[in-house]
Amino acid sequence: MEARLQELKNEALEKIQAAQTVKELTDVRVAYLGKKGPITDVLKGMGKLPAEERPKMGALVNEVRAEVTESLEARMVLLEEQAINEKLQSETIDISLPGRPAKTGNPHPLTRVVEEIEDLFLSMGYEIAEGPEVEKDYYNFEALNLPKGHPARDMQDSFYITEDILLRTHTSPVQARTMEAKGGEPIKIICPGKVYRRDNDDATHSHQFTQIEGLVVGEDIRMSDLKGTLSIFAKKMFGEDREIRLRPSFFPFTEPSVEMDISCFKCGGSGCNVCKKTGWIEILGAGMVHPNVLEMAGYDSKRLTGFAFGMGPERIAMLKYGIEDIRHFYTNDVRFLTQFQRTEL
Repeated sequence: MEARLQELKNEALEKIQAAQTVKELTDVRVAYLGKKGPITDVLKGMGKLPAEERPKMGALVNEVRAEVTESLEARMVLLEEQAINEKLQSETIDISLPGRPAKTGNPHPLTRVVEEIEDLFLSMGYEIAEGPEVEKDYYNFEALNLPKGHPARDMQDSFYITEDILLRTHTSPVQARTMEAKGGEPIKIICPGKVYRRDNDDATHSHQFTQIEGLVVGEDIRMSDLKGTLSIFAKKMFGEDREIRLRPSFFPFTEPSVEMDISCFKCGGSGCNVCKKTGWIEILGAGMVHPNVLEMAGYDSKRLTGFAFGMGPERIAMLKYGIEDIRHFYTNDVRFLTQFQRTEL
């Protein structure tokens, strides 16, 4: 048995030195020191030896195992270092080669318009307010003077989840929630966000789109304040020579209500394909906040008044950049998006 151990030690040491990779060395370790290896078999056979020979043989086995293990570890350090050097050599970067230009992204045209509108109103002292896209029927309709059964609800065909929960059809619920939270204090906010309506997707309609609404509530807020605010907005977005006009309209949450048009920025009002030969382009809806809306939110409508407006950034972006199909905003076609270069900011 002693001769066998010496023979196994010599074999193992020879194969350890012959191993050229970490994997080969690991195979040698398993072959000689593993549970099914020959050195382990020698240990298992020691029970058959006379009692007086076992201590001597046990010490010899441990000596052989220690020598083989030491040789394995030394060889492993060498091979691992060799593998690292080979990897570094193969991955060496030639710093004299010309660099590869990194492609930079551009702001999405819709994001650009939303941020431009936000920056304008922030500079005018407004705050940005947000709210949930999955909304209660109360905030989406009832708190905005649209009780259950009101015929104007048909103007906004809705995605209902339950009888009282739906995907918001406009960002007006954010206004209702903010007024309720303010407890009668003055407000000056805009509410950007996504809204959802059951509509067939085509070149000018989408079941999901973006809306930005504004709300100002305080003492002595007049229609003239609304007109002045919208005039500043039109000139900022479409040019200093833009004119606006307000036409009577109807919205349940404002009284009086108006639609705002801007003079055509392409033809200057003489008539073209953009303004459909009228010289004017419809942009948004607005009006003075209905007293019922103020009262339901806890405001004294005899002391405080307010105005509100709502616009669709998609429509503004389409007009501003000459985009003819609203679906371009959502299809993520790189050919479309790369037309709006960062330098235009």
